Amino acid sequence: MTGRTDAVRTPRGALVGVDPANPLAGLVVFQYNPDEMTRRLVARTAEGDDETGGARSEALRLTGAPIETISLAVEVDATDQLADGDPQAVLLGIHPQLAALEMLLYPKSSVVLENMALTAVGTIELVPMEAPLTLLVWGSRVLPVRLTSFSITEQAYDSQLNPIRARADLELRVLSYSDLSVTSPGHHLFLAHQIAKETMATLSARSAAGRAVTGGIGGVFR
Repeated sequence: MTGRTDAVRTPRGALVGVDPANPLAGLVVFQYNPDEMTRRLVARTAEGDDETGGARSEALRLTGAPIETISLAVEVDATDQLADGDPQAVLLGIHPQLAALEMLLYPKSSVVLENMALTAVGTIELVPMEAPLTLLVWGSRVLPVRLTSFSITEQAYDSQLNPIRARADLELRVLSYSDLSVTSPGHHLFLAHQIAKETMATLSARSAAGRAVTGGIGGVFR
């Protein structure tokens, strides 16, 4: 009799750098999903509307989507790959995984070299250097983000001093339609994300209203 499992495979979170010229260079799939994620939202309010008091007509005015930052820690470990004799892990440890993460903060070397060549011939206007559009993929959430900073704590090494275990503490800034042009795919991804939130908020309000009717207002807050 053949065994059968009903276990559901949990999807892995990921950071995806959108670069049509090299799609795999910016792909960072989390080896282990973080146990927690800290999200902080700050309202975008009309200028001058702060705690010291602004124009009363501006008190409830929003100028765009809130500014959201995300903090999370990602663990990278080559123990299983080394046990399986994975040739890349044996040769380089987790250098490739860390490099993929770090490249989300680097301008492309081809653009750097192009600007150096333009500078050498006296060109004043240089090609702007941009990071790739980065997406945080977390279950049903796909958010355009900017990796603003991160720290890497290398925790173990092999005999060649390649890191084989590390923790990366990431700081992300969510990019909304208030940050991106309408021609950017991220603009539309964030708008879809907000519409999904509005739908879920409506479902929550309906559920709370139903509990209020059946159990009284006090039941909603128990």
